[in-house]
Amino acid sequence: MQIGETLSWERTFTEEDIRLFARFSGDEGEHHLEPDEKGRLMVHGLLTATLPTKIGGDMNFIARELNFQFLRPVFAGDTIRCEVTFTELVLGEQYSQVKSHWRCLNQHGKDVMTGQASGVILNTNSRLRA
Repeated sequence: MQIGETLSWERTFTEEDIRLFARFSGDEGEHHLEPDEKGRLMVHGLLTATLPTKIGGDMNFIARELNFQFLRPVFAGDTIRCEVTFTELVLGEQYSQVKSHWRCLNQHGKDVMTGQASGVILNTNSRLRA
């Protein structure tokens, strides 16, 4: 990884994803379990937040701080693409400090979530480049 590099990942959320996350998290808000007037279930914000954390997990990123801005709802059937851009990299002997920001867009090109992260990556990860 290097400053300015962007990694992306996308997924389509299903009703099953929402119901499983509700059971697992204990967040059983009505808007997650009862369809709205258009017959849709709303995806949990923290379920949407798994997109940038999935990219971090692929890199063995250990978060120290995460900041999310939820801009519009995500519903079952929506396909969300997350783009994580690395903004800071400080190489250290045992670990490297990393900062990033991300942007998640729905299938209509509308921002649904943005955010920032800071944390560390152990230097055993071969993706780190000065």
